[in-house]
Amino acid sequence: MDNPVRVLIVDDSAFMRHAVAKYLETDPEIIVVGSAYDGLDALAKIHALQPDVVTLDVEMPRMDGLTALKRIMAECPTPVVMLSALTQRGAEATVRALMRGAVDFMPKPSAGVDIGTVIEELTAKVKIAAGVRAANRALAGAMDAGPRSAPAPSASQSEPRPFRKGDPVIVIGASTGGPSALRQVLSGLPADLQAAIAVVQHMPAGFTQSLARRLDESSPLAVREAVDGDRLARRLVLLAPGDYHLRFEGMRRVTLNQGPPRHHVRPAADVAMESAAECHGSAVIGVVLTGMGDDGTEGAGRIKTVGGKVIAEHESTSVVYGMPRSVVEAGLADQVIPLPEVAPALVELVSNGSTGV
Repeated sequence: MDNPVRVLIVDDSAFMRHAVAKYLETDPEIIVVGSAYDGLDALAKIHALQPDVVTLDVEMPRMDGLTALKRIMAECPTPVVMLSALTQRGAEATVRALMRGAVDFMPKPSAGVDIGTVIEELTAKVKIAAGVRAANRALAGAMDAGPRSAPAPSASQSEPRPFRKGDPVIVIGASTGGPSALRQVLSGLPADLQAAIAVVQHMPAGFTQSLARRLDESSPLAVREAVDGDRLARRLVLLAPGDYHLRFEGMRRVTLNQGPPRHHVRPAADVAMESAAECHGSAVIGVVLTGMGDDGTEGAGRIKTVGGKVIAEHESTSVVYGMPRSVVEAGLADQVIPLPEVAPALVELVSNGSTGV
């Protein structure tokens, strides 16, 4: 290639630096321009080498990955793919990093995994990261994962309330760039929102529980990882767990299953949206946020068929304008709006009874 993707690898393990470089350079469209052993070394080399993408370890001496990420976004904004250890601590740190501007993440390669799959996934994520626009990275990085600045709602305000037939049901789908986008949307919704919410974020098992906790901390609504048989409730957000599809069953429940992946992902937004449309008809509002691919388009089509509404995130704020673009190009979006306008639009639809109920 005339312009290969230039990558800097940051990890305190010499073995891991060598392994990641070896994996990446199997792709002729990627070149590894250097490596760094901690966050301080990384900052110096980013300034000197100006890579297109940085792969960043979480746990390192002197300066860890989260601190380094904050400095990178402030001093030399560069797309970052986190390499996460498969531990609870690693999952928590990775979710925080995604909310602070990292484009994506990948669990570190480990013994017994299919190396071919690892190489394919890692190279794909690096290439996607290289195409993310600086303006969108800066927007995501500005959404720090700290507590909300607004006063916390009282228990009576935020406590989930029983779901009633005809109440609005909001189904949100997101992928790359989704954690920070979800934080902005959910933190902008009022504590007394008279709607039930389900969220499908493309994320593997072991990470969605941490994501639910972080979103719960930043939103006036209650957010939790869904379990099989959960009841819908107003003011409650149910997040589909990694490796499980979430489906609506009957009027008041959701179920989980490990049916075949859709679009190579599980959970898939299409599964949740299609079943929501089947169970709740015109009361459904579908929201498709940033992400690669076209998951959510078929679900949005089903929602439109039954008289529901669909919102797609505008290209100007999408970290990756894939999923929303697919919905827009299919002519299914009632509103195509920047991320900061999504929460107000949802409030208006719910408050004005504009879901078709």
